[in-house]
Amino acid sequence: MNDNATVRLSVVIPAYNEARRLPKTLDEVLNYLSRQEYRTEVVIADDGSTDGTARAAEERNSTSIPLRVITHSDGRNHGKGAAVRLGMLDACGQFRLFMDADNSTTIEHVERFWPFFEEGYDVVIGSRGMKASVITVSQPWYRKMAGSGGNKIIRALAVPGIQDTQAGFKMLTAACTDDLFPKLIVDRWGFDVEVLAVARHCGYRIKEVPIAWENDPEGKVTMGTYFEVLAEVWRVRRNLKAGIYGRPSTHNQT
Repeated sequence: MNDNATVRLSVVIPAYNEARRLPKTLDEVLNYLSRQEYRTEVVIADDGSTDGTARAAEERNSTSIPLRVITHSDGRNHGKGAAVRLGMLDACGQFRLFMDADNSTTIEHVERFWPFFEEGYDVVIGSRGMKASVITVSQPWYRKMAGSGGNKIIRALAVPGIQDTQAGFKMLTAACTDDLFPKLIVDRWGFDVEVLAVARHCGYRIKEVPIAWENDPEGKVTMGTYFEVLAEVWRVRRNLKAGIYGRPSTHNQT
């Protein structure tokens, strides 16, 4: 890991067989970051891709924005949660954002997040579930119903009050990341819930912010994914009760 004193923002993108979609996303991310006055970096966490994802990312390497591709030590696919964890812990920014390779929520949304970090929040997350959120391309009706029902169960079991746990656009401070992510154990789709549940358990302040989100018809979320997430939410709930993540904090949270 590099010295994080000079990098303000790390952008972490987990990728599994994203050789086709990732280059366009990287072009937009690098273009945006190159216009900022603060120092940045991009970390691609390649989750055992077999389609040349790493090569496609390295070809977009910028002279002004450091970009690196990292992989699991065994080179195998472990799941999106494992890839995010790998990238976030390798990143060296004072603030660390993870976003989806399909660019469903664009990098410009970080501008909405900065004021809340200035207010003292530790975790700021993009949400599709707020009144000001914008869904530019909607999901099929059956996925919307499954997602809505799943969110209600997730809120009841693990993260009361949070409207959307699953949007892949979340940003944390370095201190929060370095404390939380070594504790996390969910490797696949339920990791978003685990991040938020453990952050709250540890006393970190979470802010939910409306975003614009565009569904990609070629996305990798299936109906089976919703059932997988719910199973992993039960696992997180059991882990919390068993003290797997340590003792709960008594700090005030908002």
